[in-house]
Amino acid sequence: MSYSAQQLYYLQRMGIDVYISRDHSDALQNVAIAGQPENKASLRDGFDENAWQELQDEVSHCTRCDLHRSRTQTVFGVGNAHADWLIIGEAPGADEDKQGEPFVGRAGKLLNNMLLAMGMQREQVFIANILKCRPPNNRDPRPAEVACCETYLRAQIAMIQPKIIVALGRVAAQNLLQVDTPIGRMRGKQYTYPHADIPVVVTYHPAYLLRSPRQKQKSWQDLQLAMKIFRERQ
Repeated sequence: MSYSAQQLYYLQRMGIDVYISRDHSDALQNVAIAGQPENKASLRDGFDENAWQELQDEVSHCTRCDLHRSRTQTVFGVGNAHADWLIIGEAPGADEDKQGEPFVGRAGKLLNNMLLAMGMQREQVFIANILKCRPPNNRDPRPAEVACCETYLRAQIAMIQPKIIVALGRVAAQNLLQVDTPIGRMRGKQYTYPHADIPVVVTYHPAYLLRSPRQKQKSWQDLQLAMKIFRERQ
């Protein structure tokens, strides 16, 4: 199976029938090569492993808001801390709260297929959330809770130094970019992370795509935009 055929395979697993031109196929492969863990160029100069561990420990013991009373465990994030790609979601759900890892279950499987369609594995990116603890009954994060967690996410972004951020869903996009624009109007555009010169692309949350599979084509268009932006920054 050729590499471009692999992309088509995972797009089909996402439920998307799409023709990938030769240019798009080359772009996908370029993204995959750049994202390989063995690519030493992706390692960040000055990355402090001790500081990263200290941040993780601080998050695991956090009591800044009342969410610590109902959580099973915190969800710091998962993946490659030297990654070029940072994927940011909303908050842990029930499965994530139990396992301590973001995007598990059906939504996680769909996200994995989205990444594979882009030519990357889950382990090659870093995945985090706006909140590190699960809100009860999976309700939307409250502003005070987001404010308590914001310093953790900002620290992660500063240490990872990603070349691009993909925000999954309305809550992640609005809080990351500090706007109240509906997600339908945020799609298809390039934004900049407010605290650093990092491009941000917004797309639908995998959980939403499971409920609204017809929107998967739009989500794939967003990911293609992200790949184009990433390629231009190489």
